[in-house]
Amino acid sequence: MIGEKVEHFQGKGTDLSRLQTHIEEYLKSESFTVQTSAPSTHGTVIQAKKGGFLRAAIDANHAMTVMISGSSDDFTVRIGIGKWLQNLAVAAVETLLVSELFLVIDVAENVWTIEIEDKLVKDLKSFVG
Repeated sequence: MIGEKVEHFQGKGTDLSRLQTHIEEYLKSESFTVQTSAPSTHGTVIQAKKGGFLRAAIDANHAMTVMISGSSDDFTVRIGIGKWLQNLAVAAVETLLVSELFLVIDVAENVWTIEIEDKLVKDLKSFVG
């Protein structure tokens, strides 16, 4: 089963809007379609999914989900698989927190995600420092 990966950073002074943009650009460079929620006091959610006929036919409703929450000196990034939420850009993060933001799924169902999650965590750590 795949769960969520959690990375916690303290004392880094990271601009979270720059971090959000960096993650979005990274995912786009890996050929993902990306959507982002409006920022709130609870954080920001970024979703990314691969396109293509086969991908759409197998599990069009699953997406990599990244949630950034906290402040520039104490923040958490959660990465996992979640439901692709229509109109994420207008959804409030507070609403997302009570929904199925992260799902537990079979590894065989989304092997592609394990590799990209690991790459994203490595890139994230490099960006934050």
